[in-house]
Amino acid sequence: MAAVDDKTDLSPRGNGFPPLASLARRTRYALHQGSRVALYTLHSEAMRRMNKRIQKDLPDTPKVQPDGPVPGQRRMLADIFKLFADDLKAVEDGLYPMPSDGTLSPRELLETSRAFFKDVPEVARRRATGAHQEVNEEVSGFAEALPRYYRQNFHFQTDGWLSEDSARLYDFQVDVLFSGATAAMRRKVLIPFAEILKKKDQRKVTYVDLACGTGGLLRPALKAFPRLHGIGLDLSEPYLSVARERTKTRRARYVTAMAESLPFADASLDVISCVFLFHELPPKVRRQVIAEVSRVLKPGGSFLFVDSLQTGDVPDYDGLLSLFPQLFHEPYYTSYLKEDLTGLCAGEGLQERWMTPAFVSRAVAFVKSD
Repeated sequence: MAAVDDKTDLSPRGNGFPPLASLARRTRYALHQGSRVALYTLHSEAMRRMNKRIQKDLPDTPKVQPDGPVPGQRRMLADIFKLFADDLKAVEDGLYPMPSDGTLSPRELLETSRAFFKDVPEVARRRATGAHQEVNEEVSGFAEALPRYYRQNFHFQTDGWLSEDSARLYDFQVDVLFSGATAAMRRKVLIPFAEILKKKDQRKVTYVDLACGTGGLLRPALKAFPRLHGIGLDLSEPYLSVARERTKTRRARYVTAMAESLPFADASLDVISCVFLFHELPPKVRRQVIAEVSRVLKPGGSFLFVDSLQTGDVPDYDGLLSLFPQLFHEPYYTSYLKEDLTGLCAGEGLQERWMTPAFVSRAVAFVKSD
């Protein structure tokens, strides 16, 4: 992949739709994403009001203090709409199909909404009392073999990563936090992925999604590239169980393993993706994961990365980023904000070729040196 910057157009030419078809697609996209923003914004506001009532009966929590600028609601909405505009352009350029993320049946939506609001008081209780080790205290079965850093109630969520209830609720909770923009942030790396596959036979490409969770990136990647096969790797058996259920294709298979100890041979993979993992890793483990990614990638292979913005990526967001670990149990997030990922990857032979901010995330493409 040639070196590009965040203004480089990676899209193929000659794939424009006729005007009426384009109008129909844009209308469909706007209605779908607009309804998602409305749905999750309403849940966010209802959660805020619930928390305000609940906190009257809970211990006082330290006042949060931003370390830098915090964008206003208008700026954040503008950045979400820009993310959606870029997402729609990628669809119209033929990079991937119209997204169908978050399409729930009325029954599924009602059940998930009820589960979300049922969990709000539990999250508030953990935040007020600092109870973020319940998972470790109750660990049993397969979870006993998991790394200690993993056995926590990240985000103060019930069961951490270790139950199907948590897996079924997680994506909804994240979308409430990010106003329905999570899937569009993940899809950002499908742009360099499409560029990679233009030069290859998809059937022969070896692809792994690290920390795949419930399949939030693997699923749209396999939908976008219909001859591609992929492996979803995660430490959580319950999350992989939900991923299997939601990913209706035989082109996906799943492996339970640690990202810092990958069960693949040296120089055996063409593409590795990784979404929202690194900010939840201790610094030592981040380095181990980068070394493993480099080990298993073929020369010229690509590491496609999406995670939180870091300090200085978008200076207007620096204060907001500093609030996140104060509001949620994210013990490794502060160190992530100032981690030199470009330098760490370069030290393992992974050269940054493309990076772009996408709302509160950063999407990056690294290529392993020949």
